[in-house]
Amino acid sequence: MCDIVKILPEIDLIKDGELRKKVIETWEEAIELGGWSCEDLDKIPFTLLIPETDISIVDHTRAVTRTALAMARELKNSYGDSIDINFDHLIAGALLHDVGKLLEYGRSDGKVGKSYAGKLIRHPVSGAALAFKHRLPVEVQNMIAAHSKEGDFVKRRPETIIIYHADFTNFEPFRD
Repeated sequence: MCDIVKILPEIDLIKDGELRKKVIETWEEAIELGGWSCEDLDKIPFTLLIPETDISIVDHTRAVTRTALAMARELKNSYGDSIDINFDHLIAGALLHDVGKLLEYGRSDGKVGKSYAGKLIRHPVSGAALAFKHRLPVEVQNMIAAHSKEGDFVKRRPETIIIYHADFTNFEPFRD
């Protein structure tokens, strides 16, 4: 199995050992269910909406996590106790926000594209399902499920709002 912490070192920022373990297990299962190898992770594009992007899902996930942390720290510095942010949940949600893409994407003729499952179920839904299966807190499930347009129909917690904006901040500049 992959050394997920080596691939996503931000996992070590999660203080709660049980939560950290669940994040790792969720990534491991997504890799297995998607039929990927550890080496594939740097070759899986972070989006299929930007043809020929060289930004991997790993690069994007790490950038979103660091962006979300910077945003959360600034919010806490600015507003103190007026805003409640669970940093462990935030980090877990950021690290897992796109984990469902390992199920949404597949390989055909050496190219990454939508899998059959991905044509039926988008990554926020499959990622939240994996998080539910691994008994991650419902707040983390919310971040995964609501980080994209699917979240327009549910309550977004402060951590979810941060990840939503961190994700788009790390996506929009690369679109034509």
